[in-house]
Amino acid sequence: YERHLEIVREIGDRRGEGAALGNLGNTYTELGEIRRAIEFHEQALKIFRDIGDRRAEGQVLGNLGNAYADLGETRRAIEFHEQALKVSRDIGDRRGEGISLYNLGNELAKAGEPGQAITRLQEALKIFEEIEAPHADQARAALARLKGDD
Repeated sequence: YERHLEIVREIGDRRGEGAALGNLGNTYTELGEIRRAIEFHEQALKIFRDIGDRRAEGQVLGNLGNAYADLGETRRAIEFHEQALKVSRDIGDRRGEGISLYNLGNELAKAGEPGQAITRLQEALKIFEEIEAPHADQARAALARLKGDD
């Protein structure tokens, strides 16, 4: 990914640069270097906003939300997932909307807001079922945990 980043910067490919930065952010997340991952995601976010790639913007906002969740910064994670949800809804990205709702539900549960968490997870499940996304089982399991059905 570092080499990819060098190449796309050399040729002036801004979308490719954003993608490379996002991939580096995801890789550092996998390595457990969350603060470093956030730095790359923030750079990617700026590029995607600059070039008007709303879908990629929404994905990076979700990645930032997940990164802050990994750090235990629940309120910050919620803020990023709410932004990702807005972008997904603005562009009609149903899959992105479902994922954002699912992530929001999980973070709201951690924040001690089970009612809102259940609402968001139910919304996510409905979307996942409508679009036949494999995430439906995860949403059902999260709802069962919150409702005490497990």
